[in-house]
Amino acid sequence: MSIYFAEKSWIELQKAIEDNTLVLIPVGTIEEHGKHLPVNTDCIIAEEVSKRVAEVIKNEIPILVMPTVWTGYSEKKMMKWPGTCRISVDTFMNLCFDLCSSLIEIGFRKIIIINGHGHNAEALRVVARKIADAYDVFIAITDVGVMASEIVPKVRKSVQGGSIHGGEYETSLMLYLKPELVHMELATNEDIMRYHSKFYPGDNFVGGMKVFWSTWGIQESKTGIYGDPTVASKETGEEIMKDVIKNYVEFLKEFYNYGK
Repeated sequence: MSIYFAEKSWIELQKAIEDNTLVLIPVGTIEEHGKHLPVNTDCIIAEEVSKRVAEVIKNEIPILVMPTVWTGYSEKKMMKWPGTCRISVDTFMNLCFDLCSSLIEIGFRKIIIINGHGHNAEALRVVARKIADAYDVFIAITDVGVMASEIVPKVRKSVQGGSIHGGEYETSLMLYLKPELVHMELATNEDIMRYHSKFYPGDNFVGGMKVFWSTWGIQESKTGIYGDPTVASKETGEEIMKDVIKNYVEFLKEFYNYGK
């Protein structure tokens, strides 16, 4: 039985609505990820997590995976490198709001967004607030990186500043998920994030981020990334993915069984 929303007929989707099926929406973007990673890295990570967690849990919870939202917001500075296809924050929020609205208006009530792109996070939370006000439906916004926040410090090889955009974390996941798309011979550590402070740790997986302060405005990137992909490995990616899936399975059960 397919877990993919887009492969269903409307008759099958009507049955899914009656079964109170949980819908996962993977959200990424198309943007440059340095010389060594493909521009659809965020989409691949969000989609693979969604598919894998759905396969694990499909016999316990009725579940469907939507096609990946591949357009998101990226800062204008990233247009310096070919491959970034950005839309405005407002356009992105409207797109996600309308997508969730469509699902709700045909009868779905359990919706989780699985985000793979950092710049989307704050906008998606606003969408969740707007959906709650409009429909009295409370969708969940999740982030793959947050789900990985406990395992990455245990398995990483990079120093502080080595795991932001296109660094060890994303490169390791891609080496595990789609190694044929990764060009490690082009990976460099020249754009490791060198600035750290009490308020800004300069790394996605070092605790203590007390403010929002865009990396792109703190240190100029030469290659389009921030971090150290040279120490990434398939093995690290596999460990991260296992823990991410475990966390998602636990949360999906909680979300599905609690509240409206």
